[in-house]
Amino acid sequence: MKYVSDPLKFRQSILDELGFQGTVEKNYTLYRNPDSSQSGSLRLYQREGLYDFGIADYTITHPFTKQFHNPMQLLRFGIVNDGTTRFRIGTQPVSSFMPSSFLVLENNIKGQQSWKKGQHFQGAEFTVYPAFLEQLKKQFPRIPDIRDYFIENHTYYYLPAGIYPLFHKLINMDREDTLNPYCLEAAVLECMGIILESGRHDGQNAFSRQVDYGYTALGGKRRIVFNAEDHKTIQKAHEILTAEFANPPTIQALSRRLLINSQKLKAGFRYYYHMTIAEYTTSLKMAFAATLLCTTDKSIEEIAQETGYTYVSNFIYRFRKTYSCTPLQYRKREKKIL
Repeated sequence: MKYVSDPLKFRQSILDELGFQGTVEKNYTLYRNPDSSQSGSLRLYQREGLYDFGIADYTITHPFTKQFHNPMQLLRFGIVNDGTTRFRIGTQPVSSFMPSSFLVLENNIKGQQSWKKGQHFQGAEFTVYPAFLEQLKKQFPRIPDIRDYFIENHTYYYLPAGIYPLFHKLINMDREDTLNPYCLEAAVLECMGIILESGRHDGQNAFSRQVDYGYTALGGKRRIVFNAEDHKTIQKAHEILTAEFANPPTIQALSRRLLINSQKLKAGFRYYYHMTIAEYTTSLKMAFAATLLCTTDKSIEEIAQETGYTYVSNFIYRFRKTYSCTPLQYRKREKKIL
């Protein structure tokens, strides 16, 4: 089996395996199998040589494996709602890529990736090429190089909270066929800005915290030290809270479920994710509510219930604190824009 040494050729080889053919639309290229509508599709938005934005919803029709060797540095990040692939990078053990958010700064990676028949993939992903990152570096010489935030070829499974609602908005605009090149470029820049804002004066950021287990002070001279197992457990807590955000478990229930001290769970979550557990679940509730307001005709009462609020007044209060407007005002404004 030959290595595919170019990211564009690698993507094309996967499309060929799926029998997908491209049709150029107004703002994107639509890839699908003309002989199998059940296979799904890929919508690819791009500014050639600078960045791509793909929205995937397809099913694997037969098993296949691809070997890759990409010498180029790429920044990839996105949200995978459904799908698992198995991959190996170099001599590292086989890993699985499962539904989650992710970010990886690839550079000179070599390995193989496998797909199984019947697997379904759904998600959205930005791929940012070196030319765009160099362009940003020249335009904003005083701003830190965003690549310095990451360890090369390390996959991070957490993105700053502000990126999630942005992705939801892009997916909704794609659905409404209103995602034009200006909106796409604005979204790339906004993502870069959100990532930069995750940094702190001590050099720590939302990504370095996912590698350095570290410790956090608890007043006076007391501190909680984290080890690798704590880090994995708190990542698992993050996954559970993400999946169950509408009705999240209490901190006590979550700590019992994961066999971790509740104080360490609270402190570790804040240390690694730069927000409390309550702030995180609230951010997901609000992002989901905003998506429902834009993409459905459900009543405010129904949306409040779906996001875990028993009382509509509490939902409206929290939404207003988040978006500086009521849910109804948000719906009218966003639908007018779309």
